[in-house]
Amino acid sequence: MPNLECRMYEAKYPEVDMAVMIQVKHIADMGAYVSLLEYNNIEGMILFSELSRRRIRSVSSLIKVGRQEPVMVLRVDRDKGYIDLSKRRVSEEDIQACEERYNKSKLVHSIMRHVAETLDLDLEDLYVHVGWPLYRKYGHAFEAFKLIVTDPDSVLDPLTREVKEDGPDGQAVTKAVPAMTPEVKDALVKNIRRRMTPQPLKIRADIEMKCFQFDGVLHIKEAMRKAEAAGSDDCPVKIKLVAPPLYVLTTQTLDKDKGISILTNAIKACTEEIDRHKGKLIVKEAPRAVSERDDKLLAEHMAKLQSANEEVDGDEGSEEEEEEEDTGMGEVDVENSGVGMAD
Repeated sequence: MPNLECRMYEAKYPEVDMAVMIQVKHIADMGAYVSLLEYNNIEGMILFSELSRRRIRSVSSLIKVGRQEPVMVLRVDRDKGYIDLSKRRVSEEDIQACEERYNKSKLVHSIMRHVAETLDLDLEDLYVHVGWPLYRKYGHAFEAFKLIVTDPDSVLDPLTREVKEDGPDGQAVTKAVPAMTPEVKDALVKNIRRRMTPQPLKIRADIEMKCFQFDGVLHIKEAMRKAEAAGSDDCPVKIKLVAPPLYVLTTQTLDKDKGISILTNAIKACTEEIDRHKGKLIVKEAPRAVSERDDKLLAEHMAKLQSANEEVDGDEGSEEEEEEEDTGMGEVDVENSGVGMAD
């Protein structure tokens, strides 16, 4: 059986001060043992002292088994295979760059592994002669794969491998031949074309919206409808409650500028409608492209708020608290209109 396990990059170990993507395997007395996902799951360790810059009250709140996240490489002992990592030293910029690189590398790896598995090839051999040369030439194989979609020959034909043959005098001679057979090239190009379709971007804006008038909930609901009506078939707008009075507007599109423009218009339509009823809309975060990580953070935040609401559900607050909850005008479903009047 061919070997289908291989690191994503030519270097066997990451460099010090490099951000890498890990998955937490288990938590021990001194720290957490993790797998480096880009380096064929070699093991690394995050000491508890490297989890956070702040005082650690609960380890479980900072690191969970199974979670994937970027961390910083502190030390690499190539002889013993020890890799020390830090979560507290990785910056937001490092996290974003690492996630972008990993997502590209993961797609490249998936395509390479599928070709190797389908044609009974050794995955590392395919990397040695195709993948890693493309990393060296293009900075990242992902960039080469994008070009292969429209012009495979100019990218793949220059790749060669050296083979030894017996010369006329019986002496071994080294000869350069194509890096892959026509069959392998055809399978690689087909897989790249199938997988490298443009991915829609998610555009998001965060707003606060309040209306203290009679029927304020209904006015907010109508403003939400106006916002969603600003979308188009290929760039639909959704508006969702986070927690009163915070809402998020989202859309997905292949054209970033178009998505930002449509969300901007949606906010304008929403503002005009709520202003008519003496409500108020404040833009907390202007429309911008967001990553998967941003979505995860938002989902976690919403889950925490929901959990907190469940804990206090049914408590009898003061009249002032009840009034404040009413005037939040928040928990509204645009589609389902079973809404009572605000006090």
